[in-house]
Amino acid sequence: MQTKLQTLEAEIRACQLCKSDMQRAPNPVLQVSNSARILIAGQAPGNLADISGRPFTDPSGDRLREWLGLDEATFYDAAKVAIVPMGFCFPGYDKNGGDIPPMKRCAPTWREQLLTAMESVEVTVLVGVYAQKWHLCDRVEKTLTATVAKW
Repeated sequence: MQTKLQTLEAEIRACQLCKSDMQRAPNPVLQVSNSARILIAGQAPGNLADISGRPFTDPSGDRLREWLGLDEATFYDAAKVAIVPMGFCFPGYDKNGGDIPPMKRCAPTWREQLLTAMESVEVTVLVGVYAQKWHLCDRVEKTLTATVAKW
């Protein structure tokens, strides 16, 4: 029998809510488990994560693992580390070739249910302004740097 979290993960992986707004077919990328004690709350998968289906498979992931002091095996062990972006799919590129913001439907549709189902999380690492705004609400400053400095 599937747990609530497994059912929710399957529903997220099958999600097509933003299909008409995306440059590519939806490909939700996340890593969850009932036992993960660390939650990485990111923005949205990048191009390489979209291709690989694995979060943070790019230089930003290398930097993040280095900052956290986690080797690749530990970081990608879902029993230890959950990775839940604000938007589950690669949103595409803007006219200048930069990543566009996470799709706006993901967080309101899925986030609260998912965070509630992950009962073992003890530490949440907020990666980026969208994750900070969601989790910190009115405690976020005008810039990412100012918010980090405040904390």
